[in-house]
Amino acid sequence: MTDTTGAGGPQDHESDGPTGPVIRDKRRIDPETGQVRDVSAEQVQETAAEQVAGGDNAFGGGVGDALPGGEQDPSGAPQATSGTPVDGGRSADDLHPDTVVAADRLEDLRRLQAEYVNYKRRVDRDRVRDREAGTTTVVEALLPVLDDLHMAKEHGELTEGPLLAIADKLETTLGRFGVERLGAVGETFDPAVHEALMHLPEADLPEGATETTIVQVMQPGFKVGDRVVRAARVAVADPA
Repeated sequence: MTDTTGAGGPQDHESDGPTGPVIRDKRRIDPETGQVRDVSAEQVQETAAEQVAGGDNAFGGGVGDALPGGEQDPSGAPQATSGTPVDGGRSADDLHPDTVVAADRLEDLRRLQAEYVNYKRRVDRDRVRDREAGTTTVVEALLPVLDDLHMAKEHGELTEGPLLAIADKLETTLGRFGVERLGAVGETFDPAVHEALMHLPEADLPEGATETTIVQVMQPGFKVGDRVVRAARVAVADPA
């Protein structure tokens, strides 16, 4: 058991007298002779134990004190803080105002570019649709004329002459605008573009026909692009 005295350090009642702080000279060079002292293994171990007990290390502090920012994650890697250098050695708090403004303008430019691309696609789609709608209106207005020309051809009245040339030019002009005639003798019947008005079981079919086939066209049909203006009105027959 030890206690303190008024005259000095702690006193051990089991010893002969008071004991004070123990001073050990651990200098490797003797200050009097200038020679290197011999250090025993026991002294080296004792010094190392004292350093571990006192928290001494090579950094003179905690591991975090030797890392940038003074912080580290559980893996031991330093974490970036507001003062930690980032890209180009500059911290996140040191960005120039012009850099922030430039980033905002770049984002605005990208947004405007995306809006323009979408607008252009929409305009192109609407342009094709409007063109087809206008052509469809013209074809619907010309249906009576086209029907009369078809009937004249069926009765052999348009075999020659200027009227035949006019009829051919009209059909060629409509073809340049995407107008397509529907219905022809020998075609396979398609309910999507044909309207069967009669069924003729005794009609002659083309050689090799295996499906319901058109044998007579009463009114030709027309379509513009994918839109059917009028289905062809036909008579059909089935193969035997």
